[in-house]
Formats: sequence, C-alpha cells, structure tokens
Amino acid sequence: MYNLSSSFLRVASACPSVEISNPGANAVHIAELFREAADNGAALVVFPELSITGYSLGDLVMRHELLDNAKDALFRLARETLTVNAACIVGLPLAENDALYNTAALLAKGQVLGYVRKLNLPSYNEFYENRWYTTPNSPAEIEANTLLFDIDGVTIGIEICEDAWVASPPSERLAKLGANVIVNLSASPEKLGVADFRRSLVKTLSSRLIAGYIYAGCDSSESTAEVVMGGHQLIASNGQLLAERAPFGDSRLTYADIDVDHLNFDRRKQRFHSSAVAAVIPTGVTRPGQPLLKPPNRNPFLPDETAAQRIERLQNILAIQTEGIYRRLAKTGLGAVIGVSGGLDSTLALLVLTRAAQKLGSDVADKVHALVMPGPASSDATQSNAFSLSEKLGAATFIRPIAPLVSAELAAQGMNPENQNVTYENIQARIRTLHLFNYANEHGLLVINTSDLSEAALGWSTYGGDQNGNYGVNCGIPKTVVRELIRYLADEEDYANIRGILLDIIDTPISPELTKSSGSEITQLTEDKIGPYALHDFFLYYCVRWGDKPEKIAALAEAAFAGVYTAETIAKWQSVFQKRFTASQFKRDTMPNGPKIGAVALSPRGDWRMPSDV
Repeated sequence: MYNLSSSFLRVASACPSVEISNPGANAVHIAELFREAADNGAALVVFPELSITGYSLGDLVMRHELLDNAKDALFRLARETLTVNAACIVGLPLAENDALYNTAALLAKGQVLGYVRKLNLPSYNEFYENRWYTTPNSPAEIEANTLLFDIDGVTIGIEICEDAWVASPPSERLAKLGANVIVNLSASPEKLGVADFRRSLVKTLSSRLIAGYIYAGCDSSESTAEVVMGGHQLIASNGQLLAERAPFGDSRLTYADIDVDHLNFDRRKQRFHSSAVAAVIPTGVTRPGQPLLKPPNRNPFLPDETAAQRIERLQNILAIQTEGIYRRLAKTGLGAVIGVSGGLDSTLALLVLTRAAQKLGSDVADKVHALVMPGPASSDATQSNAFSLSEKLGAATFIRPIAPLVSAELAAQGMNPENQNVTYENIQARIRTLHLFNYANEHGLLVINTSDLSEAALGWSTYGGDQNGNYGVNCGIPKTVVRELIRYLADEEDYANIRGILLDIIDTPISPELTKSSGSEITQLTEDKIGPYALHDFFLYYCVRWGDKPEKIAALAEAAFAGVYTAETIAKWQSVFQKRFTASQFKRDTMPNGPKIGAVALSPRGDWRMPSDV
C-alpha cells in the first residue's frame, strides 16, 4: 500500500490567544496548540509574529526584563516539547549586544535550531518598527540570516510579515535556494479590503515561487488601542488556497496537506533552480503516516469551487473553444462540416461551432453543415436527437445513411457482415470520416473533429477515421467536463428550445454505436469496455499534470472514490489506462490542430512529446 504521507507535508497555522508582555503565559498557550497540532499529524506548526510577547507592545519591548523573559520562555518551550514530533516556528524580540531584532525561531526536538530576523521593517501609517528594531544590513549579515530547515526531506524557509509585501521578498531567494515551503509570521491589522489583498498576496507568492506558503496572523486578543488584529490564517500551494481561517474566526488551528511531489515536479519542469548552495539545518522531525485531511476531488479538472466560480470556469472553457474555431473560420474564409451522432462530443462541438458562426455575424446555415450519418447499429433516439439538435441550432442539416457503403466495403473485403469485429467497427468510422472529407471538398468547408481529451489519452478513436479532421474543437476537454459543459448550456435561457434534447443526450449511455445486439437500442457501452471515464480522467490528470507514480495515483483514487469503486476495480481500470495511454501515442501524433484548454494537453506539437514506439 502506497504511503501518501511520503508525498505530503501536513502543516498547521496557529492563532493563540495573547497576553501582552507575558511571555510565560504565551509560551503555555503556544505549547498547548503545538501539541494538539502534532497530535493531529502536523509536522510543522507556524505561530504569528512576536507570538511569545505579543506584537502590540509599544515601548515595552525595550525593557530588559521583558527581553530576558521572552528568551527564557522560548527555551522553556523548547524543553517542554522535547518529545513532540513536529517543528514549531514562533516569534519574539531578540536582543543581541546593542541591537534588537524582530525574530522568528524554529524549535524541534527540544532545541532552538535557528533564528531568522525580519529584513523589512514597516514604519508608515500605524507601524513604527524602526523605533525599536534593527535589521541585518550588510551582505554578510543577510547571508548569515538566510537559514533553511529540513523536515523529512522538505526544505523550509522563513520570512516575517512585511518581508512578503515588498517588491523583492526574501522568499524569492529562499525558494531559489531550495525552500519548498515558506512560512510567514505576521501581524497585519484588519482594514477594509486588506483580507482580500492578503489572500491574493499569499496565493500569488505560492504560485510565483512554486511553493507551499503558510501565513500566520496575530489574534484579536492583541491590543485594540489603535488597530484590531483578526487572526487571519492562510495556507496555499502553487497558487491554490488549501485552507483558511477568515479574520475573527473561531478556530485556533488551520491545517492543510501540501503535496511536495507536485511542487518538485513543477520546479523541475519550469527549471526553477539556482546554482547557489545554502546550508540546511536538520530538524529530526519525521512525517507521520496518516490519511489525508480531505480526499482529492473526484474530478480534478473541475476543482472544488463555489457555484459562481464553477460557472465562470465553464464559461472560460467555452470562450476558448469558440475563439479557436472562430479564428480558424475567419482566417480561412470557410465554413465547416461536422458529423453529429447524438452523443456528448459531437453535441458540444456543434454548440461551439454555431456560437462561432454567430460571432462571425453569419447565418448559421451558411457556415455550419451538419451531417447525420446513421449506420447499422445506430439507435433511433440518438439519430433523432442529432437531427433535431442540428436543425434547431440553425445548421444546414442532412441525413446521409452509411449502411449501403458499409455493406459494399464489407463485401469488398470478403467479410461476413455478421462478424461484428474491430474491422467491422472501424469500417463505419472510416466511411463517416471519408464522407465528411469528400463533402468538405465539394462544398469548400473544414472538417471539425469532435474527439475529446479522454479519447486522445485512451486512443478511443479510429486511425484514419474519427481520429482525423481539420480542427479538433474538443481536444483539450476530458469527457467528464464535456458533460458538465452541456449541462451548463442546457440551463442557459438562450438554449431553452433545445434544453430537452441536451438533457436527453446527457442521460444517454456513452456508446460509439458500432455494434448492436438484436432487440435493444444501445447495447455497446463504452465504459463497460474500457472503464469509467470518471476514473480515466482522474488517472490522466495525475499522470500528465503531475507525473505521479502509478501507485500514488491508485492511492489517491482510492481516497477520492471511497464507497464508489473498490481498490480492485481501480487497479483493474488503471492497468487499462496505462496500457492504452502508452500504446496510443501514434494516434496522438496525428491529432489535428485544436485549442489547449487547461493544464493537461496532449498535442504532440505542444505539451506532450513521447515516442510512439515505447
């Protein structure tokens, strides 16, 4: 069984209640949350800026007694958490000779392993840090302040509050030196709009640095004499917000699992590295084996979002598709012909094609020709839907039965028409494609390929048949998203006249309709043959987007589809995916042009280059 904890680092952002200028009491609060977070599997726990004393001390920070008590509390905290299998990062004012520094300290296994000083002191508006603190200034001092820490193979870098808000934050250098995870101990007061900006900043930094980013803000128990702290806690990874405690929330601990494998994958892909070398301080902390905090999304191509975000994502997909074919039609001055089967893919392609024709300002029938080509195994329901949909969308619609052509080709090959083997199936696909290209030649049109991303991954198309076309409008969209796009359009008022048809198409079993048993409408079910598209799209995403090992993908799938598919079922169809994906590159090598939609694309001219004879 693959141990997912070898790929993930569980982290926590902590928001303790603060007693101003009482380091002893604050150390107790910190220790309680630290132990709780470690008991819940966190290997790294981050506390706010100056958390041992409180941030809002004012001139009290200069007192000898306070500084001595803060340092005593720090070492007592380290000793008292000797047996905790986690690293803890806290903030305190630290005096060194004649200077005072706003400092972060990392504790682990009973020791204080290193100090990092704040490099950028805000002294504007409500901030007066230059009144009390010093910063490392010389190159040698800054170099000595650049510390990295290792937690079981994960490299941690530290910056403090204002450091993240400047034009060139220290985290840039830390990431270049190899830090996978950046932490920020902060004291950022709440003001109108600042929470949104803070959230955006953390997400952007994690994206720019291809890193995990943990932000720990001071609690509202800080002094409210001039400002109010909100205890905003944020954890992001590579541009994605993983967890958040909104300002003035109730929780004291905010957790997330950061996939370090994925960070390293993107860094390798984008050549994100530096020739500089930095010493890394070992912490001795190990990552405990444990289930993930929450299972992965079953459809990673449509991540967990609000309803408004989901609609915006679907609209963006449609906009990219529409613009792609619109530009192709505009530049060539041609119209297009499409084979419409009554299935999901040709339905979406037709919808997008008619939107492009409308954008051209043309009559749809002048630019869009739809051919309905029933074959020996076609069902009445799908062909009726195909014809009605095409007509109602305004396309020039024609029925061209292929059964006579199929019979002629079978006879030419000396084949028994009762033998419904793969050649029998491919003859139908190739005849349809041949008819489309001949029709396009006769009428001066482009042939629209309707195959989707899932079919490209699995090679679920006929070479020399539906594999071919002049433009593949669906090539960047997996099957599970094709269905969601059609469902979204079915709810749009502009498509009220075809809503019933679209919903019926969504409910129709996925089938190529190339073979048929007697007495039944649709008996050839694609997912019975090659497996559920929900699983294949999941495998595809983690294989191509992140380069994950098959055993890790299987473990993620088991977590995501618990209660839906057994481990044995997942293993069965994952084996099918791996074999078909590897064997189908020769088909992908001949993919027509088409628009890239998301992070996973298989065009041999763009994102995916692979020998076809592997």
